[in-house]
Amino acid sequence: MKVFLSTDMEGTAGVVDWSQVRGPGAEYEYYRGQLQAEVNAAIDGALAAGATGFLVNDSHSTMQNLRPDELHGRASYLSGRHKPLYMMEGLDDSFDAALFISYHGSAGATSSALFHTYNPRAIAEVRLNGVVTGEAGINALVALAHGVPVVLISGDRLTIDEALPFCPEIEGVVVKESVSHNAALSLHPVAAQELIEEGAQRALSRLDSFQLPSIKLPAELTIRFHAAAQAELICAIRGVERREERLVALRSEDPLELFRTFIAAVLLSRAVSEL
Repeated sequence: MKVFLSTDMEGTAGVVDWSQVRGPGAEYEYYRGQLQAEVNAAIDGALAAGATGFLVNDSHSTMQNLRPDELHGRASYLSGRHKPLYMMEGLDDSFDAALFISYHGSAGATSSALFHTYNPRAIAEVRLNGVVTGEAGINALVALAHGVPVVLISGDRLTIDEALPFCPEIEGVVVKESVSHNAALSLHPVAAQELIEEGAQRALSRLDSFQLPSIKLPAELTIRFHAAAQAELICAIRGVERREERLVALRSEDPLELFRTFIAAVLLSRAVSEL
């Protein structure tokens, strides 16, 4: 059994502030260790369920947050930027399952700690087939394209709730209850790690019961930007339709093509955000 892990950082137990997830600094060094422990807990649970191979895609910020020699299961480690498939780089049809570790709520989930969707400076909301989605739902497009079920997500409760419309059978591991953008009630790190390990083992032990992500094709992503200039620039991408001053739509029968177009939009939006 071969397992793909996409790891963010804002969903780690205890994380409530950007200083904890952006280096350099003592706070970041501490919480990158907590992320490492949560990733390893997921790998340990997968090992207990019979998994034999792992690829960890470090998907947060500079994408070089983990220590490869400390990864359990002799996992392969995919790090650095830029990756064409971003948080889902490395996934293909050779994998049996995908796990999303330390994910966070979407740009619209204002009571989720450190909520955002890919680019917080540009994106105000993303909908997939009309339903508000965070990064988990968007990333599930790649899993669907490769025929791989998404079986586990860890983070706060809002993050898991947002993933359910697209991955209804997912094993959700709540490691904290968000209070606001910068506050959360978190489990003790050891308790969080235990729940993640148990959740990964449960999910992979019932792998045969999982379906592929529930995303009707052709699929449509709509992106609402903070500024009209951002929406205007994105329309330079072939196939992007401007619906409103700050709203654009992307549509495709191919989930991988749709995801690639979305990533192109994200990268272009950063150019406008930095002007």
